[in-house]
Amino acid sequence: MRQAGRYLPEYNATRAKAGSFLGLAKNPNYATEVTLQPLDRYPLDAAILFSDILTVPDAMGLGLQFATGEGPSFQRPLRTEDDVKKLKIADLNQLKYVFDAVSQIRQSLVQDGKQRVPLIGFSGSPWTLACYMIDGSGSDDFRHAKTMMFNRPDLLRQILDINIDSVAAYLTEQAKAGAQALMIFDTWGGLLPDRWYQSISLDSMKKVIERLPAEINGETIPIIIFTKGGGLWLKEMAQIGAHVIGLDWTMSLSKARQTLVDANKVIALQGNFDPLALFAKPEQIQVEAKAILQELSKAPPIKKGLHPLDGHIFNLGHGISQFTPPENVTVLANSVLEYSQLLRRA
Repeated sequence: MRQAGRYLPEYNATRAKAGSFLGLAKNPNYATEVTLQPLDRYPLDAAILFSDILTVPDAMGLGLQFATGEGPSFQRPLRTEDDVKKLKIADLNQLKYVFDAVSQIRQSLVQDGKQRVPLIGFSGSPWTLACYMIDGSGSDDFRHAKTMMFNRPDLLRQILDINIDSVAAYLTEQAKAGAQALMIFDTWGGLLPDRWYQSISLDSMKKVIERLPAEINGETIPIIIFTKGGGLWLKEMAQIGAHVIGLDWTMSLSKARQTLVDANKVIALQGNFDPLALFAKPEQIQVEAKAILQELSKAPPIKKGLHPLDGHIFNLGHGISQFTPPENVTVLANSVLEYSQLLRRA
């Protein structure tokens, strides 16, 4: 979850060269540099494209800006019916810098004729993007987006339909450019009431997945979905065609695995270490990592004949904090590798 970021000093050095966050994100050379930085520091199993989920609505003409100390905001949020009527699908030509970065990263991952690790591309979910597009910036409750949902669901549906088309096209182009797996981040799905989550957020992600290519050049493109706070909807999430479901730290992995096995769904899990546990002492970080792996090792396997740890991608349960000590990530990565190997030999 957010491999590159403000917690790495080498990232901050590259960002300083770029002059701004958007200068960093929109320059394929810099984006490639910061994507690869974590791989040189940690024993990771994949590279994650460095970009931002809000580049998609930026390509819809909403005017993305990053004010120092305030985070992202849009100059033209969608507050009225007239605003929504003017909204158009994202212009992929304006996102060429992302696709160029994907291609460049993929090429840079090849060493001595072999690719170091796979490359994951991503996008925000239609609902999560809509939250920012309507409220205009980050929020604790996205009051404007949810008010539109309750008062004018027809307007929200228009936004979601455009976002579905935009996200599907955006992810497809990432796959064509070289991304080998695609992740849909539904950061704000957990803000929705039951019933609304299924009809607003989950249904939109399902429609995106239906539009994505099953394979590129003969290779399957796995789809990962993640809803923060979405564990209670695991059964429904398992029905929309994703290959992997990401979970935050509030959900038991063993219970999640049992739920999927009972539903006869061969779907991998991703997660679910609490990012703030990375501020603990090294020995406690080890304890927390081992507890997750130990719990999963006692769960039923994803399918007969596999080890219970198979079909699980160890990851954080959400994005890493900018204040995280980089050395603590080393402790976590090494703990996961060492203890998972012990469990497999047991």
